[in-house]
Amino acid sequence: MLLKTFGWSFAITALGLALAGVLWGWQGLAIVGILSVLEISVSFDNAVINAGILRKMNAFWQKIFLTLGILIAVFGMRLVFPVVIVAITAKLGPIEAVNLAINDKAQYQELVTSAHPAIAAFGGIFLLMIFLDFIFEDRDYKWLAWIEKPMAKMGKLDTLSVIIALVVLLVTAMTVATSVPHGGGDKSATVLLSGVAGLITYLVVGGISGYFEDKLEDEVEEADEAAAAPATQGTGAAVGLAGKAAFFMFLYLEVIDASFSFDGVIGAFAITNDIFMMALGLGIGAMYIRSLTVFLVRKGTLEDYVYLEHGAHYAIGALAVILLITIKYEISEVVTGLVGVVLIGLSFASSVIRNRREGKPGDTSGDKAEVASGV
Repeated sequence: MLLKTFGWSFAITALGLALAGVLWGWQGLAIVGILSVLEISVSFDNAVINAGILRKMNAFWQKIFLTLGILIAVFGMRLVFPVVIVAITAKLGPIEAVNLAINDKAQYQELVTSAHPAIAAFGGIFLLMIFLDFIFEDRDYKWLAWIEKPMAKMGKLDTLSVIIALVVLLVTAMTVATSVPHGGGDKSATVLLSGVAGLITYLVVGGISGYFEDKLEDEVEEADEAAAAPATQGTGAAVGLAGKAAFFMFLYLEVIDASFSFDGVIGAFAITNDIFMMALGLGIGAMYIRSLTVFLVRKGTLEDYVYLEHGAHYAIGALAVILLITIKYEISEVVTGLVGVVLIGLSFASSVIRNRREGKPGDTSGDKAEVASGV
């Protein structure tokens, strides 16, 4: 099971490290290895969130996420995204931006760093909305009941998440964004615009995927009710609707992954400004996050350890706040990674204690969710 799930990650790691050694020597190999560990540490909570969404998708779309999705994650976010950011902020053409990234790495790094306030505002508000919508929803299982019970009552106001996100964005723009270091100056307008863009992106993509998911559940219920009848009308419609629901959930997953990758990409510049080393190292780490997502889905871990999703969402909330703070203040990636690992670790321990108290071993006799074979 372990080798089947993580086999591709192990193979890519060996190939990637060998390639790094050939191209850049022992120093390059070490840098790529460090970047891989960095990506895994800051994106561990991403795997838990991905698994929670991925388990709702059928085998075909799970395979799409784990094949096409990894190409988008590795090449799109870890290689193309930094170049696009430079092209937009510096008003350069794509070829000029690539040339700058290869031949003038110091200037390239400076341009990416100058774009950090916009990136952090977009990603921070997007992730904050994920956390707020989770914490304001009334759930059967409550990890930190003293927080989650009153929050669930407050969540009856549908627009509360949006209101809080906008207030946080406004406070951020009026405080940390007014004096960005390293020649940034006043970035209030940039932060406001980018934060609103992040909020709109969340509402559009999340709203559409939620709409189709609800429609799919209604169609499945109707199909189940009609199953005893000679003619099973509605089955075909349900299948078609499942495709739409899965497509938008796939888009939602990719936007989440992009938001999670912001801190890793920006943090990687503290280690190297070579975009190819960066893409290789962060790409290896992203492979492990995908494999961990598959592992969580196949083992039914989220059903067995019911507080894991809580811990991951609290980690998302912490990451959102950290991203917004980094607009002005530098925070080590070690801190970012440890916050997520500690919160998820505590939620896992709480789940184990709960299972023992209720006489549940927290183990599964087999795969609870079938992910496309061979991936």
